[in-house]
Amino acid sequence: MEESFQPGEKVLFFDPRGRTYLVKLQEKGTFHFHGGGIKHDEVLGQPEGVVVTSPKGATLTAVRPRLSDFVLKMPRGAAVVYPKDIGAMLVEADIRPGDRIFEAGTGSGALCIALTRAVGTSGRVVSYELREEHQEKAIRNIETFFGEQPAWLDLHLGDGRDVPDDERFDRFVLDMPQPWDLLDTADRVLRPGGMFCAYLPTTIQIRDHTLALRARGYTQVETLEVLHRTWHVEERSVRPDHRMVGHTGFIVTARFTPGNAPLEEGDVPTDTSEAIATPVAPEVPID
Repeated sequence: MEESFQPGEKVLFFDPRGRTYLVKLQEKGTFHFHGGGIKHDEVLGQPEGVVVTSPKGATLTAVRPRLSDFVLKMPRGAAVVYPKDIGAMLVEADIRPGDRIFEAGTGSGALCIALTRAVGTSGRVVSYELREEHQEKAIRNIETFFGEQPAWLDLHLGDGRDVPDDERFDRFVLDMPQPWDLLDTADRVLRPGGMFCAYLPTTIQIRDHTLALRARGYTQVETLEVLHRTWHVEERSVRPDHRMVGHTGFIVTARFTPGNAPLEEGDVPTDTSEAIATPVAPEVPID
C-alpha cells in the first residue's frame, strides 16, 4: 500500500472532539463539514496522520479507516454484523489464511469483507445472497473497501442450498434467520472437522439451531454473545462510558464430526460449573 494518500481511496477524518467522517478522496474535491471546507488536494500525496485546517480554523486529522470504521459508516441495506461480533466470529470459527469459506447471507457485505481479508489470497470465499438489492449494495461496499472485487471472492445471487456437490469448505458461516435450513448443505460440502458458525439475534433461534446441530451429531456446540463497553479515562476520572454496545446478536459455533452419534436430549449436560474451574485470586493482606 502506498504510504501517501492516493485519489480514489477512503480517508477517515477525525476532529479534536473525536467526531469522524469517512470520505472518498478525489482530485480537486472538497469535503464540507460544520468547520468549513477541506480541499482533498491538501490530503492527497500526504502520509497518514496529516492535520489539515479549514479556512475557519477547524482542524481534521486524516488516517486510513480501520475495518471497524468502514463497517459502521458504509451504506447498508440489510443490517450488518457489528465489528465486535465479526472479531469474535473470526476467532471462534478459527478462520485462517488459506481457508475455504462458505457464506450465506451476504447482506451489506460487512462480514464478507472480513472473511475475504482473513483468508487472504491463498483462500477462497463463496458467498450467497437471495435478494438482488442486498447483493448490489454488498458489491459496492466490497469494491469500495478493497478497490475492486478480490479474485478469491465469488459472489452468487441465489440460494446457498444450490452450491455444487463437488465443492469443499473448511468453514460454513451463516447470517440468516434459519441456519438449520442449510444443515443438509453443510453435511454435503463441509469437510470433517470443519466449523459451522451462525449469527442469530434471538434466544428462540439459538435454541432451535443448537438442537438441530446436536441432532446431526455436531460437537463442540457453543453459544456466546459479546458486549462492548468503552471507558472514559482522564487524570482524575476513570469510569465506564455512559453508553455501550449491548446485545446485537448471538454467535453459535459447532464442529462437523460426521462419525459422531447424535446427542439425545438427556445426554446434553445441563450443569458445566465443574467442567471449567474459575481461578480465584489469592488473598493479599493490606498493610
